[in-house]
Amino acid sequence: MKILIIGTGYVGLVTGVCLADKGHKVTCVDIDERKIKKLKQGISPIHEPGLPELLEKNIGAKKISFETNISPAIKEAEVIFIAVGTPAKENGEADLSYVEQALADIGRNLDHYAVIVNKSTVPVGTAKRAKEIIKKYYGGEFNFVSNPEFLRQGSAVRDFLFPDRLVIGADSEKAQKIMAELYQNFSCPKVFTNLESAEMIKYASNAFLATKISFINEIAGVCEKVGADVKEVAHGMGLDPRIGNKFLEAGLGYGGSCFPKDTRALYQMAGVNGYDFRILKAVIEVNNYQRKSLIEKIEIALGEVKDKTIGIWGLAFKPNTDDIRESAAIEVIQHLIGKGANIKVHDPVAMERAREILDGDIAYHDDPYEVAREAHAVVIITNWQHFKEIDKEKLKILMAEANIIDGRNIYEVEEMKRLGFNYWSIGRT
Repeated sequence: MKILIIGTGYVGLVTGVCLADKGHKVTCVDIDERKIKKLKQGISPIHEPGLPELLEKNIGAKKISFETNISPAIKEAEVIFIAVGTPAKENGEADLSYVEQALADIGRNLDHYAVIVNKSTVPVGTAKRAKEIIKKYYGGEFNFVSNPEFLRQGSAVRDFLFPDRLVIGADSEKAQKIMAELYQNFSCPKVFTNLESAEMIKYASNAFLATKISFINEIAGVCEKVGADVKEVAHGMGLDPRIGNKFLEAGLGYGGSCFPKDTRALYQMAGVNGYDFRILKAVIEVNNYQRKSLIEKIEIALGEVKDKTIGIWGLAFKPNTDDIRESAAIEVIQHLIGKGANIKVHDPVAMERAREILDGDIAYHDDPYEVAREAHAVVIITNWQHFKEIDKEKLKILMAEANIIDGRNIYEVEEMKRLGFNYWSIGRT
């Protein structure tokens, strides 16, 4: 099939490259000229394992191309994917301006039947509005489909190629058949439903996972009070197949481009429609508190952070990505700088992105040991694998004071105690 992807962010680029690898002819369009220039050279603008190799392979095979002009790209497209950002407004509502612009561009340039597929996360009811926008400019036949993505940054390529399920919302059998043909080589359950249900499935899925994260963090708070170990509690809970062990890791809460935005958007959408989503309100409050709780641990451990040297390990919101959106590290660093602390940081891939938004005199290091040198505390924000494998005895020698504040519970309490560290973690005494 001939596919057009509008937007080359995490979702659009992964979708385009993976569909090309499945044998489709793909064109990706983006208004960012610098990004398109890099992509034409086979350079991925994002850090995502497996993506650079597939990008190079499919450019070489002439299965994928990149353009800034939608007009020629749309002429032969059988399926058009919209994969643009829907950032949160101040009130939590999803900003649909990029989606609406993409719809208008499609309507102005479309001259034949095509299936228009929305990949962007949008409020329930957007599909109806989308069709109206296209009809303002194009009077011919088309169908609109909601096909939400469920990609996890750091494993997005694998998630796309080997999905748990495919959700396809459509109001025509013709569109359903075309989407079934597009995804015929994917051996997973395919959920065909109406447009509104498909849009809600995305929000409901992310909100439920966010709820699970906030729940285990609340359990961690109780564990600290009563002497229980949240890692052991989570293990015991996770063995129950009704619960499962995923998303039961206590820590600094959820971050990134999806969970924070989507939970706020669903809460706002419920409110606009006259429903008080009480559980989701608590989920958001708990997540916000987790960062404050870590800051409290740092201040208790050091007594006074002013003029103290504090090392930060990890800037990305999770390992295997360079995405710092809604990362706990940003909030923690900004607070500590405001209190007069001297900050040293290390992250294997996210430091350049952090430089773009962090103000203040921050020392960036390529080596986690250099961050720890003469530090009064090391704070672990992102659970990168090489932090878990660190030489702890060497670490203790380098530090001015042996304070470790572990926001991801990557070390064992008894070992850190035996080595002489003042070790603070989440949900463990």
